[in-house]
Amino acid sequence: MLFNTINFFAFLAAVLALFYTVPWWPARKWILLAASYYFYGSWNINFLLLLGTLTLVDYFCALWIERSTRPKLALILSLGANLGFLAYFKYTNFLSGIWASATGQPATIYDIVLPLGISFHTFQSISYVVDVYRREQVAIRSLPDYALFIAFFPQLVAGPIVRARDFFRDLLHWQAPSGEDLRMGAWLLILGLTKKMAFADRFALVADAYFANPIPGQLPALTGTLAFGLQIFFDFSGYTDMAIGMAKLFGFHFPENFRRPYLASSITEFWQRWHISLSSWLRDYLYIPLGGNRGGPWLTYRNLLLTMLLGGLWHGASWNFVIWGGYHGLILSIERATGLGRPGVWSRIPRVVLTFALAQVGWVFFRAGSFETSTFVLKEMFTGTPGESLLNAWQWGLCGLSLLVALVEERWLVSDRLASGPAWRYVAAFSLMGLLLELFGVFDQAIPFVYFQF
Repeated sequence: MLFNTINFFAFLAAVLALFYTVPWWPARKWILLAASYYFYGSWNINFLLLLGTLTLVDYFCALWIERSTRPKLALILSLGANLGFLAYFKYTNFLSGIWASATGQPATIYDIVLPLGISFHTFQSISYVVDVYRREQVAIRSLPDYALFIAFFPQLVAGPIVRARDFFRDLLHWQAPSGEDLRMGAWLLILGLTKKMAFADRFALVADAYFANPIPGQLPALTGTLAFGLQIFFDFSGYTDMAIGMAKLFGFHFPENFRRPYLASSITEFWQRWHISLSSWLRDYLYIPLGGNRGGPWLTYRNLLLTMLLGGLWHGASWNFVIWGGYHGLILSIERATGLGRPGVWSRIPRVVLTFALAQVGWVFFRAGSFETSTFVLKEMFTGTPGESLLNAWQWGLCGLSLLVALVEERWLVSDRLASGPAWRYVAAFSLMGLLLELFGVFDQAIPFVYFQF
């Protein structure tokens, strides 16, 4: 079930009704768990076996770690299971291609279906087990509670990556959502749906057509890439808005995952604003264990580069994702070496423009289907003949509206004030989202969320 379909909203309404009709809290948890497994099984019921297996492995490994005087074996078992399944489903064909290139033999392509959301719930599981190993998290005794942490349907498929301490703080000390939580939850649902259907899907029509068959010309390359940059932001931030909003309706509080990243004044700041739950995960479970910035400048640059290379590979099994990660790692290292990542080096506006441009160049490798397509698009972007823009007047208008809203939100945090503001302002904001959906929403096809493929 896609979040942007009537079927999903009917499912959500039914789960909410059941959840709040049953007065007994343990039964409510079982309702959420059953609904989450039904939601995941509706994509492919076979995936439930994988989800259940990893849940059991990590549940018992965490208990083993907590009770053992030599917990490293249990940690290795958990990491081996999670990373082993992830490697098999996501990277088998990629590794087969590398082996074929190295040996000169024809590549064997295996018919492997990537389980939905495997990258997200794998990272969530790893963070829990590692936190138990570090003695930063108590092992959860209740298997249904732990299963719900892994499978909770609002964020199961594409995040945000929720830490165990945040989830169990709400689960073990659950309180009915306040009126402000309910208002904000409903607002985030309509806001995320509008971002997805009226903005992301509208730009997707341009980006998908261009990258399926790139045409010569500088403006086509620039506007086709811009369309994807806006698509992926509105698509992914729209999903996480909806996930955070749904969690609030059930009495859970998920961390912010996007904070107006295209207003960042450096790539360093960009990663403090973009997919925050992933960037903080990479920092805490990869960059710092590698040594972080403790070993001097060159080791710091190495750690940054390795972290971003692996972060790129996490997104997908292709060299383009590795290049995209390495590109960001290189810029992060340059910013750290030169001090350009710190605020106040030059005035903010040119730095924001430069950062936005650097991010758009990176998106070429992220979106293009092959390295050859990436190099063609970049060549046209910098040296091609002018050509014509792929964005029409309405789409340029959406670009301008997006910038205006981002600037207003950056200055006044309007969304955070809506839930506690007067009813007329809340209703007006809802009405505006409805109008944008009516005017620009793509209703003739249900376009999947971009991050469902990861």
